[in-house]
Amino acid sequence: QVQLVESGGGWVQPGGSLRLSCAASGISFSVYFMAWYRQVPGNQRERVATITSEYIATYADSVKGRFTISRDNAKNTLYLQMNGLKPEDTAVYYCKAARFVNYWGQGTQVTVSS
Repeated sequence: QVQLVESGGGWVQPGGSLRLSCAASGISFSVYFMAWYRQVPGNQRERVATITSEYIATYADSVKGRFTISRDNAKNTLYLQMNGLKPEDTAVYYCKAARFVNYWGQGTQVTVSS
């Protein structure tokens, strides 16, 4: 049974930081393409950052220079370090594992407001 469990969301003031984690089980984590997405109610899910099994990372233009995606294959865990948070970063953040099929976590809420 595949499980992706996100954690680390919460409320933060503009300019603050949060670190999201996504703990994976039931998959050979190291070979999976991993990604973070976010979604605001009423909007499409937006890809935020991706990282390959070779640790090659990509970012949406809206988060470049502020967010960092990383992975720890020994811990089967994906991370998203978010600095310089803005109110427009408010969303539910999801992790995705992809190889031949896609697996999604349940999401974690991030709220940025003063």
